[in-house]
Amino acid sequence: MTAAPSGPGRGAKRTAIACAGLAVGMVGLAFASVPLYNAFCKATGYDGTPRQGPALAASAARTDDSMVVHFDTNVAPGLSWKFVPEVSRVEAKLGETKTVFFRVQNVGSAPSAGVATFNVQPGLMGGYFVKIACFCFNEQTLQPGETLDVPVVFYVDPAVRDDSNTAHLSEMTLSYTYFASKNGQPVKATVAKSGSSETKGDF
Repeated sequence: MTAAPSGPGRGAKRTAIACAGLAVGMVGLAFASVPLYNAFCKATGYDGTPRQGPALAASAARTDDSMVVHFDTNVAPGLSWKFVPEVSRVEAKLGETKTVFFRVQNVGSAPSAGVATFNVQPGLMGGYFVKIACFCFNEQTLQPGETLDVPVVFYVDPAVRDDSNTAHLSEMTLSYTYFASKNGQPVKATVAKSGSSETKGDF
């Protein structure tokens, strides 16, 4: 019986197959990691991503301490919308549930769809800014001239004062950017401010 051929050629083939398998596995892992990373950020507040959770009991609120929350609104290029908060900032007692409305208007001449992304600054506040309800990642379709008011319901976790990295903070910013969207997904990958950052709080 003739022995199976061996040598550099066969070894190179095995290496190529192994590399191809590794590449496929890495691509699959990359796609799988996106939702896992998003879920991790929402649960922990990592990377400036606000947590999501239920409201605190009224007894948990601290009436002797508060946080000033500023609102920053932006529209990415390619979406002819106007986007402003009802107020430019609020003072929230720690643990107190607050509701703030934002107004979006299609100022273009054709129907268009958009979806909002968000972030908190300083990034360390992401773990203590808790969203109970939010319009972010919900695709909205507006007709020309149509206006829509959308709310965000949130509280600032009193535990912010127990963290030496955030105990001294008295102000933070919640920032939103609306992107043109298709099938619920932003079609622009680059976050950019609109020609006029209209965070004035004058509906």
